[in-house]
Amino acid sequence: MAMKFYQLTATERIKELINLKVISEEDAALLLNGGGLSREVADHMIENGIGLFDLPLGVAQNFMVNGRSVWVPMVIEESSVIAAASNGAKIVAQNGGFTAKADPPRMIGQIQVINVPNPVPAKRNVLRHKQELIAKLNASHPSLINRGGGVLDLSSKIFQKSTAGPMLVFYLTIDVRDAMGANLVNSMLEEIAPDIARLTEGEIRLCILSNYADKRLAHASCTIRPATLAKEEQAGEEVVDRILVAHALAEVDPYRAVTHNKGIMNGVDAVVIATGNDWRAVEAGAHSWACKKGKIRPLSSWTKDSDGNLHGELEIPLAVGIIGGATQVHPLAQICIRMMKIQSSGEMAEIIACVGLAQNLAALRALSTEGIQKGHMALHARQIAIAAGAQGADIDRVAEMMCKEGNIAVDHAKEILRRNEITNS
Repeated sequence: MAMKFYQLTATERIKELINLKVISEEDAALLLNGGGLSREVADHMIENGIGLFDLPLGVAQNFMVNGRSVWVPMVIEESSVIAAASNGAKIVAQNGGFTAKADPPRMIGQIQVINVPNPVPAKRNVLRHKQELIAKLNASHPSLINRGGGVLDLSSKIFQKSTAGPMLVFYLTIDVRDAMGANLVNSMLEEIAPDIARLTEGEIRLCILSNYADKRLAHASCTIRPATLAKEEQAGEEVVDRILVAHALAEVDPYRAVTHNKGIMNGVDAVVIATGNDWRAVEAGAHSWACKKGKIRPLSSWTKDSDGNLHGELEIPLAVGIIGGATQVHPLAQICIRMMKIQSSGEMAEIIACVGLAQNLAALRALSTEGIQKGHMALHARQIAIAAGAQGADIDRVAEMMCKEGNIAVDHAKEILRRNEITNS
């Protein structure tokens, strides 16, 4: 019987990805040789560089997104996350896969103006010149226009009361195409700031991108037949009801909602990091979106349809790109982007949203049935074995022994290693 993908060695998995045409021979050579970010390049990416900090790169299986099979790269240090994502995706694939869509890649930038003599007339004066200002910015960025992007709107708010006094804030909406957009947005804001200062007779302070990407949402959904959720001792219909009860807690209790959303971000962040994108920006936007109604709510929703099927949806701001920044500097980020065979930032956002939903499904199913620790601790045991000093074949042997004896701890792992040394002496 052929071994399953997760049972192969890392080298064998890479060779299998070549055979499946997921990666090229060149990509495989870089992975096999441990290639990645060089010290020289890394030293130019940040300040005061002293070295490289590696994290595990894995790949999630079974994802069917909008009718297309996708292998998803994930960078994460936590055990069981990739296995859970693959498991959730497998269940969804048995039900036709995920449906996903992404909003146009629109980002918001802010210009803060203080010491405005007459805020209301000043706001009107700027907006009277709105089209002129938009045209000026677009004219200075022809390559963005040629790709279908550009400045779309300019709006404003007056904040009469703040700890710094009254202020006038302008919001620039820009279609950034396949970039995350931070540098582009910030450059445009600074470019238009002198015009805003002149038209308002005020003093410009902040010119900065907003990471609250509420105009750049990604949406993922799936519908699952109960039979595909069944456990050994639990019918699928019971599992559906258990998942709904688990989700209900996140709807009403912030202590659960935060952890519910953290589980979703386990998958989201892992793909964002693998592709060289800004996971801090994505995290900030996601958690702000979860609080848009005044209290934290789950990013996902789970319901039961009229046929008894489980229906899941996820809506999340995803400001990610396939060009610019670390996505083009880091060799492994480039491999990860090629692995997904995507052509736009929107496609990447769609896949990431599906990973978040798959992660959530797997977690809720485990939590509401056998418990989250059963599968997680079996995988975590290997990390404990390594921390205790196990190497090579001893890692799996010690991990298996700890699970069998029901004691997964560093001290116990060391004791198992000592017992083995005595036996072999």
